[in-house]
Amino acid sequence: MNKSLITNLLAGLCVVVGFMFNQAIVLSVGLFALSGAVTNLLAIHMLFEKVPFLYGSGVIALKFESFKVAIRNLILTEFFSEQKINNLLNKAQPNIDFEPIISNVDLNPAFDNLLVVIEESQFGSMLGMFGGTAAIEPMREKFIEKMQLSLGEISQTDDFKALVTQTLSQGNSAESLHKTVLKLVDERLDELTPKMVKEIIQTMIREHLGWLVVWGGVFGGLFGLIAALI
Repeated sequence: MNKSLITNLLAGLCVVVGFMFNQAIVLSVGLFALSGAVTNLLAIHMLFEKVPFLYGSGVIALKFESFKVAIRNLILTEFFSEQKINNLLNKAQPNIDFEPIISNVDLNPAFDNLLVVIEESQFGSMLGMFGGTAAIEPMREKFIEKMQLSLGEISQTDDFKALVTQTLSQGNSAESLHKTVLKLVDERLDELTPKMVKEIIQTMIREHLGWLVVWGGVFGGLFGLIAALI
């Protein structure tokens, strides 16, 4: 139900009753209430629409660019500042468990490469006297087991975790994310038109602005009553 319309109808009814039945107090209350309600209704209309010969009307359309700048600054300073993004990144440190990964990695190529290194080193000829690389082959399983254990221990150290965090965050620094958000915000704001901004604000606050008309009528009526009684 339209609160503004009801307020104006009640105020108008008081004016008619007061005038027709020569009731000065009712007439005064009605006139003051009607003036208060109509004035506030006009002010709300002037907020959104340009009224000829009334300076300052249509302020939302006139201040369209200022609204865009204000929206941009609000988003970038209050929600997506570099400091806030940096704090968020610091809180969201990755906690990756590498042990299941390491246990499933095939380390046989590492042992094969170790054999090649030994063969090509100064110990290669000596190893040949004991059957060559075949003599070391029984060590393969033990080597892989020890390597997995060592890699697992390394993955749990603070230095390794810090290195992983640094590597994962490269290219996603607070500065780069801030620039990305800035670009997205600017692109969205460029799509806005004065009409779209007006409709957005109307959707958000117009229903509540109806109470300005109601209270304008109420206080106007009270002033009218006081004026009639003095």
